[in-house]
Amino acid sequence: MREYLAKRIIIAIGVLFVVAALNFIIFQVMWAGDPTSTILNPDFTLEQKQMLLESWGLLEPLHIRFIKYLQNMFTWRFGVSFQSRMPVITELSWRLPNTILLLGTATIGTIILGISVGVFAGSRRGSKADVFSLGVGLFADGVPTFFVQMIFLLFFSYLFFLWFGFQFFPSRHMTSVPKPTDPIVYMADVAWHLAQPALSLIIAGFGGWALYVRNLIIDALTQDYMVTARAKGLSERTLLYRHAFRSILPPISTIITLSIPAIVTGAMITEYIFTWPGIGSWYIAALNANDYPVVQAVLFIYAVLVIICNLIADFLYGILDPRIRVGVRR
Repeated sequence: MREYLAKRIIIAIGVLFVVAALNFIIFQVMWAGDPTSTILNPDFTLEQKQMLLESWGLLEPLHIRFIKYLQNMFTWRFGVSFQSRMPVITELSWRLPNTILLLGTATIGTIILGISVGVFAGSRRGSKADVFSLGVGLFADGVPTFFVQMIFLLFFSYLFFLWFGFQFFPSRHMTSVPKPTDPIVYMADVAWHLAQPALSLIIAGFGGWALYVRNLIIDALTQDYMVTARAKGLSERTLLYRHAFRSILPPISTIITLSIPAIVTGAMITEYIFTWPGIGSWYIAALNANDYPVVQAVLFIYAVLVIICNLIADFLYGILDPRIRVGVRR
């Protein structure tokens, strides 16, 4: 087990270094846009532009920039944003909770709804409830997320305002303007603004989960050991939750673990549509402005989380299913 763990950690560090190197090559060698083009006044002289590039370290030799880049990435400092002139870690620290609040809420809601619908449909295979759940799941999985969000905005913000004179859910931002000063009112205001983007993500995302869990449950209920359990006189509820559902926990835990990195990096289109001040909208703005310290920081954090979550998923397999023991030779 220790040998297996050591090998996986060494491989993970190697993969992370390769990802970090590609992150540098893509944004500072292959796609090296001019960051001064989006912030400089046309009246600025060439000397002033050169001074700005020098202050960002962009005139240094490539190998020196690469070494400094690696230091910034692996020490979690990430350099300085070209747009705001502030340390990337400073801006990241206040945007990250906003993204975790939105994506964390949506991810938890999607998992709970998707698994519940999937287990319900799978346990009633061929019934009207199964057909209805399958149809709804396919529709939700097939419709683009941004289209669902446009429908939400149309009904709950625009049409509701036309019909009743107020918005059921606000269409943008994280708080009202001006921001409430009372803590309880402030939290209620954030929850009100959070409801529409989070609900739209849950509706758009639960279909895939429901279909996947349904197929797993159907497969588990048709295994030979389930026939034996039925022959022993166990109830259908016991068969479903103590045997079938438990047997599908390893693949479900893997998907849950691998969905965690997306909570941190944000739903870019969702944050952009609802003007939510998180990592996703910040990343898009940085891409448009050639602000690659920000872009590289977001991608590097995502890579770190994916690698860590893959390791966690491997070990969860062994915990949830005793038949699987990583690092044990048979």
